[in-house]
Amino acid sequence: MKSILAALTLALAIPLSMSPVMAKGCLKGAMVGGVAGHVAGHHGALGAAAGCAIGHHHASKHQNTAPTAQRTNPDQSR
Repeated sequence: MKSILAALTLALAIPLSMSPVMAKGCLKGAMVGGVAGHVAGHHGALGAAAGCAIGHHHASKHQNTAPTAQRTNPDQSR
């Protein structure tokens, strides 16, 4: 139980110590990675760090592929 608490504490501390740009996707990834790392052999901190990196990668990839064009209402253009 102490390992889970330590992993969650570390997972919360990592995004707070980074810049706001790096935090996007990091928190969720760190939580999932910390739990997975703990279950896979008591490596919660390593899992949280890897999850943070993967979560940030997915968030930035999703942000880069999001459409930038906004839909306009044809009735408002008159």
